[in-house]
Amino acid sequence: MMRDAIVEFAKQFYYAPTVERPSRKKYRHVIVAGMGGSHLSADVLKGYDPTLSLEVHCDYGIPFIAPEKRKHTVFIASSYSGNTEETLDAFHRAGKQGIDRAAFSVGGALIKMACKANVPYVRMPDTGIQPRSALGFSIKALAALMGLDNAADDFSRLAKTLKPLAYEQKGKLLARRLRGLVPIVYASNVNESIAYNWKIKFNETGKIPAFYNVLPELNHNEMTGFDIAPSTEKLSKRFSVLLLHDDADHPRIIKRMDILKRLYVRRGLACENIRMSGTTRLMRMFSSLVLADWAAYYTAEQYGLESEQVPMVEEFKKLMVK
Repeated sequence: MMRDAIVEFAKQFYYAPTVERPSRKKYRHVIVAGMGGSHLSADVLKGYDPTLSLEVHCDYGIPFIAPEKRKHTVFIASSYSGNTEETLDAFHRAGKQGIDRAAFSVGGALIKMACKANVPYVRMPDTGIQPRSALGFSIKALAALMGLDNAADDFSRLAKTLKPLAYEQKGKLLARRLRGLVPIVYASNVNESIAYNWKIKFNETGKIPAFYNVLPELNHNEMTGFDIAPSTEKLSKRFSVLLLHDDADHPRIIKRMDILKRLYVRRGLACENIRMSGTTRLMRMFSSLVLADWAAYYTAEQYGLESEQVPMVEEFKKLMVK
């Protein structure tokens, strides 16, 4: 099932969402509430267009909104299943405070609440895939709710230009190189959402520990944890650093990555560049995400693990209701 979801991923961009009960109001600020894979669309959209006044909220309740911004703000709840308790709580509290709302989901309690509140919503197709695999559907739904027609057109082009199978072999070989190691994904601030997505895929699909960080901040702290001494060598050698190299990054960021790799390799650490390939910003972003899918899928396979389901999450949810 997971392999099929990766192979068929680009077809999600053919999806043309229908906004039920659309609003004509134009908003200056958008808050998207979601947990796990349900906020990835907002992360990536913000990474694609940093000029958007878009805030991602991953918690109960709602973040502080300055009084003068309230009438210009819309609170969009995203829960793939429609039953995520933090998101339902946030949607409810936003309504209590008189904040305009919208929602997108495949169904569940969230769509029922949106209908009852008479607010705009998008019901996404329920294809049975995991939230992290439904990024195409969700980013098209979010763009529709935000009225981002030009961005939606850009996403739609990926249906024909993005070829997931072209990245399978590269992802498979990367998984082999990572065997027995814990990946740490590094990227620029501009590509933070991509690095974070890589981490999530290794966690949820690969079922292994994985971490991420961004430059230039990590050059002022995290990298010192890998200045290997005899007493810490065994700790550091358990990691493999993946540098997401984007030719469009600030030249000083590219230089920092090059120097960091040189320093890590000199200390005997596994470290390699993962080039973000593509002639457009979207192609670089989504080709990297598909590569991450394949690397995580083959990571799970080589450890003999099931790649789609997230049993620990389900176990946690059951314990929360007791």
